[in-house]
Amino acid sequence: MTLEEINDEIEISKIEMESSIDHLKHVLGKLQTGKASTSILSDIVVEYYGAPTPLNQAATVTTADARTLTIKPYDKSLLPVIERAIFEANLGFTPQNDGEIIRINIPPLTEERRKELVKKAKGDGEDAKVSLRNTRQKIMSEIKKAVKNGLSEDMGKRKEDEVQKIVNGFGDKVNALVAAKEQDIMTI
Repeated sequence: MTLEEINDEIEISKIEMESSIDHLKHVLGKLQTGKASTSILSDIVVEYYGAPTPLNQAATVTTADARTLTIKPYDKSLLPVIERAIFEANLGFTPQNDGEIIRINIPPLTEERRKELVKKAKGDGEDAKVSLRNTRQKIMSEIKKAVKNGLSEDMGKRKEDEVQKIVNGFGDKVNALVAAKEQDIMTI
């Protein structure tokens, strides 16, 4: 493997690590914090004219206030379908259908539930770090192979240091995301 190929592998690894960060943002965004957020419903899929459709493509989902989500379907016949999909998602709250829109009141979190959510956020952060470490391990083994196949040891060491700095930077991003989510969850 040439130096240019190693540089390409490092760029590919950066993309993989950025993907891990994006996934973590998505997962943390779905964690309920006691405040209304449309991201709580981002994975809900409803049957719309025979096709599974994301909720946000079949209805307008908005936050009415700090503790209330409103869902206004584009077609009123979807109200019971949306209501059933929310029940089946088992998100911990009950939708209220008034014939025009569906309202969801987000209950305040108990101290115990907040601590559970913080643990979950930290676990998700650790999963992201494991993904970063796996990516690092893959590129490091490529660098070691290149050194065995003729790349200078000094250049191999420099590339390993470069990869480690990149991984540390992404690790810091994970820590910052988890800390921000923990702060959000624990704020009453």
